[in-house]
Amino acid sequence: MIQQEGLTQPTVVKYVEQTTSGVRSQYYARNAVGYVVQGTKYIHSGDQRQVLQKGDIFFLGIGLHYTEEIPEGDRPFEQIVFYYNPDELQRILLHLNITYRLNISNNHHCPTCRTSSEVIMPAWSALRGIFLGAAQYLQGENHLDSTAENFKMTELIYHIVSHEDCCLKSKILTSMDTNKENFEQIVYGHIFSECSIEELARKTHRSLTSFKKEFRRIYEMPPHKWFIRQRLVHSRLLLISTSKSVSEIGLQCSFPNTSHFIKLFKKAYGHTPSSYRTAHRKEVA
Repeated sequence: MIQQEGLTQPTVVKYVEQTTSGVRSQYYARNAVGYVVQGTKYIHSGDQRQVLQKGDIFFLGIGLHYTEEIPEGDRPFEQIVFYYNPDELQRILLHLNITYRLNISNNHHCPTCRTSSEVIMPAWSALRGIFLGAAQYLQGENHLDSTAENFKMTELIYHIVSHEDCCLKSKILTSMDTNKENFEQIVYGHIFSECSIEELARKTHRSLTSFKKEFRRIYEMPPHKWFIRQRLVHSRLLLISTSKSVSEIGLQCSFPNTSHFIKLFKKAYGHTPSSYRTAHRKEVA
């Protein structure tokens, strides 16, 4: 089951997890900047698992992400997340430029953050203050009122874009492309559908050639290869977090032919789905 963070949710949200959540998938319809207030957070990407501790900040771009939240002893896991779309970001940056004459530049060139939709790093002092202040505002509340949200969001963006060049600043500024946002939303919305590449091209209002070129520019691989990879990543999550059969998982991940699913999975991970599940259970036992 893929949870979806929708466009109608508040801008600033406090999440509290009393128990370990287990690995779960969530589709982000907006970009997210979050801060771990308490506990440990894992972000899974392929076979890699990135670890966030108290005081770490993260950026999650539009798309599908796999996360896990771990409480700290008898204290719950807690995080504060700011959500935004490119239009909101443009409005804030324009306000900062006109009102405060903020000169914004981005000379950061990092292959890691350029190809990843996730950024993780320790928060600096000013950002810690913003997130902890938001946590205090949200004590006992579900979300801030719209005026407070706008103020806190502007403050957050100011402290990021006025900071020295880094992966987080670069991701924030490059996420302002609305055409790229719409393209990615359509692509991620059809990972598990039977939609052909030609149909996706039409949905993004591009020719087939233009669609493939844009797809490779963003994801650095051809569409068919990328879609197979995303489905295999999701099947891996289901293998380690559910008791569903291999054939059920194959179907759920749009592999109607079980033997073909097993072949693709073994090529990607070096194990059949069944042996991969067994090996993972031994690791965590």
